[in-house]
Amino acid sequence: MGLLYAALAGYFFGSLPFAYWFGILQHKNLLEDGSGNVGTTNAWRVLGPVPGTMVLVLDVSKGILAVALGEFLAKDATGGLLAGALAVWGHCYSIWLLGKGGKGIATAVGVLFAVQPVMLLITLAVFAGLTLLSRSRYRAATLVALALPLVCVAVVPVATYLWFGFGVGIPVAIKNLPDWNRA
Repeated sequence: MGLLYAALAGYFFGSLPFAYWFGILQHKNLLEDGSGNVGTTNAWRVLGPVPGTMVLVLDVSKGILAVALGEFLAKDATGGLLAGALAVWGHCYSIWLLGKGGKGIATAVGVLFAVQPVMLLITLAVFAGLTLLSRSRYRAATLVALALPLVCVAVVPVATYLWFGFGVGIPVAIKNLPDWNRA
């Protein structure tokens, strides 16, 4: 039962669309304005640097909180992994926005930080390198998301971490793939 509660809590926290709500406060609909994405980058562009930074902090924080709450509810690390992965899915496919959402990167950063900071550092280094090589942060994000299961299992060689990597990486890859040809 603890894993079910962890999964539900993870999805719930991940699905909170902070960027959308900040937009509403400024009488803007981020689903229509800018890129139409309800994430940090579009919030920064459309709403400005202060709300954009607040969205970034909140999206990273909801990933961290989801992992912590998942571990608490399930009474083990597996609950944290499950809740973290579902937080990313919730951000990308929010129930509050009828299945629409952001690209999941900020929430994934929070999740990786909470689960194992080394995973986050490796992922950020690979992302930076791929961004320089490909000259596209969307290509880099897609490739890093697809490689995330390998990063996770390299850091913690346990099958659960491989599945966690898929759980976090797949929604990020799906959301970033349509922008493959963008810079």
